[in-house]
Amino acid sequence: MNQSRKTIDILLVEDDPGDVLMTREAFEDHKVSNRLSVVPDGVSAMEFLRKEGEYADAPTPDLILLDLNLPRMDGREVLAALKEDPALRSIPVVVLTTSEAEEDVVRSYSLHANAYVTKPVDFDRFINVVRQVDEFFVEVVRLPSRGY
Repeated sequence: MNQSRKTIDILLVEDDPGDVLMTREAFEDHKVSNRLSVVPDGVSAMEFLRKEGEYADAPTPDLILLDLNLPRMDGREVLAALKEDPALRSIPVVVLTTSEAEEDVVRSYSLHANAYVTKPVDFDRFINVVRQVDEFFVEVVRLPSRGY
């Protein structure tokens, strides 16, 4: 484990309160010190990312965990919008969803998702998946510096 572990800002875009709770618990269980912000739908995600309205002081996330099946604006639309925006496109996006449909996998990668992870239903496996995503993006991958 890397001793000089950095803290990153993560935006979780998730409308299921149970999945939000499991993600928070997974971070706490793994002693993950990253800052986790949560928004419940795609419209709020874009407002958060563009620092609009109530999100004017929101941190720019270093990583986005994005569900596909969201109200108001689904995850595919969010992914397309943020990858088309020059100010947002370099933020890595991990699609974290229950969908195992091949067309969702293909479409997510064609929209430039950085990874596609199917959410395990089992809590212990879910914790393990969140831990692996965290370790990969915090300890293995070099993320772009903020304000570059």
